[in-house]
Amino acid sequence: MNSREAAGAGAVEPELVDLEEATTAVVRGAVPVAGLRNFYDSSFSVLARTIAGQRITVLSPAFGLYHGSPGETWDLEVGFVTDRAVQPADGVVAGTLPGGRVARLTHVGSFDELGASWERLHSWMRTRGLTAGEDRWETYVTQPSPDMDPRDLRTELNWPVAP
Repeated sequence: MNSREAAGAGAVEPELVDLEEATTAVVRGAVPVAGLRNFYDSSFSVLARTIAGQRITVLSPAFGLYHGSPGETWDLEVGFVTDRAVQPADGVVAGTLPGGRVARLTHVGSFDELGASWERLHSWMRTRGLTAGEDRWETYVTQPSPDMDPRDLRTELNWPVAP
């Protein structure tokens, strides 16, 4: 861990960043919590085929954009920032990641611990009088693989600040 990482929190210190809106290629779905892994896996397969077939350039690591508050199902978009809009095919559609002020925190470690980091980011926002937007997204900085140590994962949590 570097000096900015919080002891025991598995994340670096939150920060505010200003982002430009970004064009994305995504697969959308209302996904039950138990089906998240399968949704991600199947989405990345179809995204790879569609993006390659349309000769679109991927400009970011993969992300998951969550709309609204989670319940029994999650309203979710899985995809990549791209150099241009994808033509809809096989469930892949064009989307956007929002621009503007965003509270950001880098989670270090297993996906199983993301909830605590999201709560930490939300708490940080509240203590600064910032109102969280309805949508938020995770950028998977480290691509997971079956044989990797989960402690090596880095996930960027992004929560737009409501005006």
